[in-house]
Amino acid sequence: MIDQMTSDNPIPPIVQIQLQSTLDKLLLILPPPSKADLPSDWPILEHALKTFIKAKEGSWQPEVPVHLIVEDRLLDVRQLQAIAEILEAVHLNLRWLQTTRRQTAIAAVTLGYSVDQAPRIPTLLIPDPPPPLAPPLYLTSPVRSGTEIRHPGNIILVGDVNPGGNLIANGDILIWGTLRGTAHAGAEGNEDAIIMILKLGASQLRIADLVARVSPEAADQGEPEVAYITPDGIRLASARSFKKIK
Repeated sequence: MIDQMTSDNPIPPIVQIQLQSTLDKLLLILPPPSKADLPSDWPILEHALKTFIKAKEGSWQPEVPVHLIVEDRLLDVRQLQAIAEILEAVHLNLRWLQTTRRQTAIAAVTLGYSVDQAPRIPTLLIPDPPPPLAPPLYLTSPVRSGTEIRHPGNIILVGDVNPGGNLIANGDILIWGTLRGTAHAGAEGNEDAIIMILKLGASQLRIADLVARVSPEAADQGEPEVAYITPDGIRLASARSFKKIK
C-alpha cells in the first residue's frame, strides 16, 4: 500500500508524504528538504503530516511500529518529538529512523530510537587496476604443432606458428612469420590488445573474449595485417592502414 497526498488536499502540493504498509510495520517517508533547510519548511511539513496521518487513520492495526525515512532532511530533538506525538495521537509508535544526516541521527538516538545512518554520498566502488603486463617474451623458434605458449605480457615471435600451435598472451601478439595455428591476445580480458601477423594463414583469431573466423580471402592479403576489436567485433586491417584507423 502506498499513500500520497493529492492536489485536492489543502496542504501545499510540494509536500509529498508517503506511507507504505508491510507485514509488521509502516514506512513513513518524508519529502526531501527545501533548499538549505529553511526554517519555514518545518511548519509546512508538520501541518502536512498532521493532516495526512489524520486522513489515513484507521487504515492500520493499532500500536503498529513506524519506521521513519527522512534521508537528507535535518531534524532536531524537538521536531522528532513532534512527529512522534502526531503518530501517537493515532496509536502509532515511532521506533526506527533512517537518515543520511549525522545531526538527525544523534537527535534520534537521544530520544531512544533505533537509527540507520546511510552515507550521505554513496561510496563509489573503484575497480582494482589490472595488473601490469610482464616484460615481453621474445621467441625466435617456430611454434610447433601441439605446443602452447602462455605469457602474461606481449609475445613477439620471429618465426611461424604451425597448425596445432597456440600462442596465448595477456597483451599483444606480434608474429613476424606465418600464423597457421591459434593466437589469443588480451587473454585476461584486455580488449585493447592486438594481433599483428606478417602472413595470416589461420582460420580463427581471438582477442579478449571475442572470437573471429577468418575467410581465405581475408587471410591471403600478401602483406602484414592487424587484428583488433571494434564495436562490431574483431576486424582485420593492413598494417599500413591500421595506424591511420587508430
